[in-house]
Amino acid sequence: MTLKTSTRASGLVRRRLVAGVAAGFLGMGAALGSGLLATASAAESTTISSVVLGVGANETQRIVSWYSSADTAQKIQLAPTAEIVSGEFPAGAVSFDAVGAANTSTTGFNRHATISNLREKTAYSYRVGAEGSWSPTYAFKTQDFEGDYDFLFFGDPQIGSSGDRLKDQAGWEDTLKVATAANPNAELLVSAGDHVESANDEGQWTSFLAPDQLRQIPLVATIGNHDVGGKSYEQHHFTPNTDRSSAYYNGDQATRSGGDYWFIHKDVLFIDLNSNSYVNPADGSAGGDAAHVAYVTDVINKHGSEAKWKVLVYHHSIYSPASHATDTDNKQRREDFTTAFSNLGVDMVLQGHDHSYTRSYSIKNGQKENPAEKPGSADVFPGPGGVIYVTANSASGSKYYDIKKPDNTGTGIRGNGPDPLDPNKYWYNSVQNQEHVRSYVKVQVRGDKLVLANVRSGTCAAPNAAVEKGLSCVNTPDGQPVGSIVDNVTVHPFHGDGQAIQVNVPNPAPGEFGWTIDGYNGLVDLGTAQERDGTFFEATGKINPILVSDSRRSLAPWSISANVGDFQDAEKKFSGSYLGWTPYVLDGGAGAEAGAPILSSYDDQGKGLSVSSGLGAAAQGHPRGGAKLGADLDLKIPDNIAKGSYRTTLTITALSS
Repeated sequence: MTLKTSTRASGLVRRRLVAGVAAGFLGMGAALGSGLLATASAAESTTISSVVLGVGANETQRIVSWYSSADTAQKIQLAPTAEIVSGEFPAGAVSFDAVGAANTSTTGFNRHATISNLREKTAYSYRVGAEGSWSPTYAFKTQDFEGDYDFLFFGDPQIGSSGDRLKDQAGWEDTLKVATAANPNAELLVSAGDHVESANDEGQWTSFLAPDQLRQIPLVATIGNHDVGGKSYEQHHFTPNTDRSSAYYNGDQATRSGGDYWFIHKDVLFIDLNSNSYVNPADGSAGGDAAHVAYVTDVINKHGSEAKWKVLVYHHSIYSPASHATDTDNKQRREDFTTAFSNLGVDMVLQGHDHSYTRSYSIKNGQKENPAEKPGSADVFPGPGGVIYVTANSASGSKYYDIKKPDNTGTGIRGNGPDPLDPNKYWYNSVQNQEHVRSYVKVQVRGDKLVLANVRSGTCAAPNAAVEKGLSCVNTPDGQPVGSIVDNVTVHPFHGDGQAIQVNVPNPAPGEFGWTIDGYNGLVDLGTAQERDGTFFEATGKINPILVSDSRRSLAPWSISANVGDFQDAEKKFSGSYLGWTPYVLDGGAGAEAGAPILSSYDDQGKGLSVSSGLGAAAQGHPRGGAKLGADLDLKIPDNIAKGSYRTTLTITALSS
């Protein structure tokens, strides 16, 4: 039963009031110790460059990374934008000390600092550096820390791969401009990796970091195969909760970048992997894919219950349609990853590498979960263990790979054979697309579904470097304009224990008394509790209707009752007694009569639905047939309940002689 959503990150404790109560104050603390050598005074001129706003461990944090020409003590200065007057930061602006080191892939130094204790729904301004050597002022805005949100996923910009860095930059900038203009409230920019063509080419990194959106919306950076071979990736992107143990790397220790990391943003647990490391050591030691699986397992075991959805991000697409579809390493990852991801309840995997768009069927243990799932279905209902794998096309237009024909390797876990329902596609993909047109993926996170759309961010026209250099393209603005949809799907994941209100349905014997849910057992969402009279909060809704069927000759009496346990959000909880209901009969039959209304304990100091209460019943001798029972839910809670996303399970009990 969702009031609003809630997340928790390791080491973070947040006590918040239910929506409608006055917001808490801003209490920010600076990080301890910069660890930097103050080899130049703050007054000396220091050039600041490559500023990028990164994601934090949760929605109350942001990590900012930048380059500096001098090895001076530096910091982030932050204030609510409303307090900036004539470009001047107020005396009460909060500072966060930076840490960093000398660059190894270029001259200069790198810095990063973590902004913490952000308030929700607040516009902030920030700058980095030190007195006398500040960067320009940048701005970002937090949104509600609970509830639905959207994020945007971008395939390989790979700046420089066309041979013309500035053309690639123009396409990348245009995609971010188009995507954020169409989705102004998007909360994250998620990368599929391969930010640049050459790992240590700082000109390419400058072009990648050129778009203003990368200082306004937090970037979830992913390392690709073109980003390894040097330290620039790590110097430009400091990521939260990152394990940089050797098991998650490959290559020379002096030059390698990467590691695995995780964070929670509202309802989603994101886990980002360095898929460049994939070979499992022959001696059985931790490393490669086995180490990644162990990392994902550990994170989900510790933090999976803190979010509704589990989304993995890594570079190398294991279900792609183009040049890399038959790569040995990707076939190996299919074998190493897919069963583990299914067993861990992963909902979606976001990938890049193959510069084309795909959306897989629901994949369980490396096989198509439901053989009857149709290609291009607009609604997908994965069962337990079903995972959707997505590959993003080029976001910059620097390089596209054309879709290849299936081969004769079949539909096994390593196979690239044809789809029996569409022999022109690989067996594992519901949708494949390549138009030589830039695109991005929009993901809408909702209480009971994930809605995914692949959206065109360009046409054949410039900026589209690969096409400008001679690659064919037939897309036209009239037929398929910027903003048009390539693919759209709503994923309705298997609920299981994740149901907001869970009903345990027995298997009735045919021809006897039984009951079931009417239609799809979707989320019962009471929305956001509303303040009443300044003393309590109230939320209302309806249960999913219950269908009762009684074809017994005995015409024995029957009854349906229900109760709930405590509402819980991690360690927070309140009593189920605060939930009351008013039962009614939607469709009469089988002698059904509605149960008595039950008040919230807030109204009568009773026990509400924390004890079993009648939904409907019929007396001895009732006619055979069926009935539909419903109930209006009324939740009233004191105004001192901590803000959060609270869930409980509605347990249905059927009795009959």
